[in-house]
Amino acid sequence: MAMHANALTTGQIAQLVDAELVGPADLLISRPATLDDAQPGDICFIRSPDYAGRWPGCRASAALVSRGIEVPGHDSARRALLVVPDADLALVHLLSQIEVQGPAERPGVHPTSVISPGAEVSPEAHIGPHCVIGPGARVEAGATLMSNVSIGAGAAVGAGSILHPGVVIYARSILGARVVIHANTVIGADGFGYLPPAHPGGGPVKVPHLGNVVIGDDVEIGAGVCIDRAKFGSTTIGPHTKIDNLVQVGHNCSIGRCCLICGHTGIAGSVRIGDYVTIGGKVGFADSISVGDRASVGGGSLVHNDVPAGETWIGVPAGPAREAMARHAAFRNLPEIARNVKKLLRAQEKPS
Repeated sequence: MAMHANALTTGQIAQLVDAELVGPADLLISRPATLDDAQPGDICFIRSPDYAGRWPGCRASAALVSRGIEVPGHDSARRALLVVPDADLALVHLLSQIEVQGPAERPGVHPTSVISPGAEVSPEAHIGPHCVIGPGARVEAGATLMSNVSIGAGAAVGAGSILHPGVVIYARSILGARVVIHANTVIGADGFGYLPPAHPGGGPVKVPHLGNVVIGDDVEIGAGVCIDRAKFGSTTIGPHTKIDNLVQVGHNCSIGRCCLICGHTGIAGSVRIGDYVTIGGKVGFADSISVGDRASVGGGSLVHNDVPAGETWIGVPAGPAREAMARHAAFRNLPEIARNVKKLLRAQEKPS
């Protein structure tokens, strides 16, 4: 992990995260680290009794600790514990304070980039090397396009958005403010829609997709993601939703606000996902499924039916977590059940 240019003392960190300090306030901390890799001058975090049990063998100078967790073997004369209500949240706050940021990109257009006539590019935007901006496209103030970004005709990039190298935004796609899209993601490609061959010996008939993609404010999309445009209307991603790497979102999908979608998830066309939904990694959704607000789907699940609001579903095929766990337990006991059935059958076959 990158180091902060100026080390902070444990006392300063305690003030940053509003922690109770157990130990010296003048220890210099230069970076966060894991318990296993930490060295003197590092800070790690302890969020469970298991982590706490590894503290005596850790070399870190300090640790963030969730309140209520007992930390054995702590030497408060030599090392510091910073006790907080939630070590995970405190770590997030600390990382946001000490993260090393590169120099801000200066406004302007790199001479190797191509901006079509009729495109509107704010003089306060940064357009990096080898970018292409199509006719009628709009890039608003404070937006940053790194190298090799392509913006299609009539597309829009909202204020303060950041598009990393190789991002492709197809025609008419709309990005809100402060959207972050990581490298080699494609927004607005054709949806995968075909009809059976119109006559014997012919090939599948491609269905035109004339819609677009609309992405709300403060969305972050990982690397290698593909979000297809709608057949008509819009594929939509709600504000504050976060999408991990290598996710596929099919045409005409609607994803609500503040959702978390983990990597390798595949969402087929016309799926409706509500607000505050959490989806684990490698989840597959069949066409036209609906997922209610605040529902959760466990990693590796295959969803073939609508998920009610507030429920947690897991499994293949996915179902309510309690039922899925019961099915799994029964399946795990099948060998013993089969043996018992065979014993009963043999007992019945013996002559009386």
